[in-house]
Amino acid sequence: MSDYQVNNPATGEVEATYPTATEQDIQRVIEQADTAYQDWRTVSLSERSKLLHKIADLYLERKEELARIVATEMGKPVAQAKGEIGLVADIFRYYADNAEQLLAPNKIDVDTGSASVEKLPVGVLLGIMPWNYPHYQVARFAAPNFMAGNTLILKHAPQCPKTAEVIVDIFKDAGLPEGVYNNVFATNEQAATIIEDSRVQGISLTGSERAGQAVAKVAGGALKKVVLELGGSDAFIVAADADIGKAVQGAISGRFGNTGQACNAAKRLIVIESVYDDFVKGFTDAVRDMSLADPLDDGTFIGPMSSKAAATNLQEQLDSAIQAGATVLVEGGMVKDKPGAWFKPAVLTDVDESMDVYRQELFGPVAVIYKARDVDHAIQIANDVPFGLGASIQTQDAELATQIADKLEVGMVTINAPSGSEANTPFGGVKRSGFGRELGTLGITEFLNYKLIRDKS
Repeated sequence: MSDYQVNNPATGEVEATYPTATEQDIQRVIEQADTAYQDWRTVSLSERSKLLHKIADLYLERKEELARIVATEMGKPVAQAKGEIGLVADIFRYYADNAEQLLAPNKIDVDTGSASVEKLPVGVLLGIMPWNYPHYQVARFAAPNFMAGNTLILKHAPQCPKTAEVIVDIFKDAGLPEGVYNNVFATNEQAATIIEDSRVQGISLTGSERAGQAVAKVAGGALKKVVLELGGSDAFIVAADADIGKAVQGAISGRFGNTGQACNAAKRLIVIESVYDDFVKGFTDAVRDMSLADPLDDGTFIGPMSSKAAATNLQEQLDSAIQAGATVLVEGGMVKDKPGAWFKPAVLTDVDESMDVYRQELFGPVAVIYKARDVDHAIQIANDVPFGLGASIQTQDAELATQIADKLEVGMVTINAPSGSEANTPFGGVKRSGFGRELGTLGITEFLNYKLIRDKS
């Protein structure tokens, strides 16, 4: 049986199944991408830009349809899925409008003659993408590399085959030449075959630590560059002078958006003890008021998790924390009397270094609140995890915010708002959250050949 299927997490029903690629399919897509690269690299930036603007237009025109597919495949509330589609359009427009400047040669001052660094495409790239933001993750890989002149092979998450298909349709309808973008329903073993092929020049993966380790091992053996965007356990620090009402609102959005299934979600809420009680009351009251609802309803904030397996794994982590001594402030967990992957939001405190969950990523609607003695203690807690993706700081003191931000071991810091993503700002982390950057000015630089042209005449 194929791994690629639409298994509706709201109902538990398998609604469609897609065949896994054959070995002939794998060789065909590599050949298509390599052949298309020879022509695509010569297409002018202005022509590429027009295509990307058309892609953005089509995303917005089809937003309702695309959002409902996402809700059915992985449970994202449809209103949030529409927001994802809007961000996708922004990403394509950003690179369409800015690539010419970003790809302009860099002139170097030299004693004699001239020197410049040209920014050129490298060739065929493989993208391995997750289910939690099935359009956005593809866009932030595809948009800059289309403009750079690279061609792409895309292995989407097995949970999102319908989304994978409609992305192909959008690119085709926009006029993207055949072979520039190639979807393939590949197995993990087939992905390794693609990585090892000499025609493939780089790999971008967004996913779990385990997936990152596996891909990096194969890519390293094949001497291929990799960009990895992996897990996170982002800190949400609430300083003593924070506006508690806004901090609670930001924490709810940051922790439970996309049903808590985001790498940069506010997974650890670290609160200075002088405002701890007020924050905890406001936060737990808001969580208790949440209700699980149909992801296809425009008013839904919390839907099902992406799959029964994901919900079961989170339940095991929650049970482990409670058995180890964590205090339950809001009782939650899997909903046993309902089909699908429903999980009531939970809130824990008194999680300490002796517990496995202290340094694990909780990928779902479970929040952990920590009490910090002071700012230095908050920073210590924030940095005491193997991840380093992002963090958020709630304070009305701009100088304090800067001081905290400088000491956090992460790739991104957001002040007075939950962590998010914008087309023109770089996204990525350090430590076990991976390496490389996507989006913004840095997102187009990862897969380029920086060629020095030195004229000494």
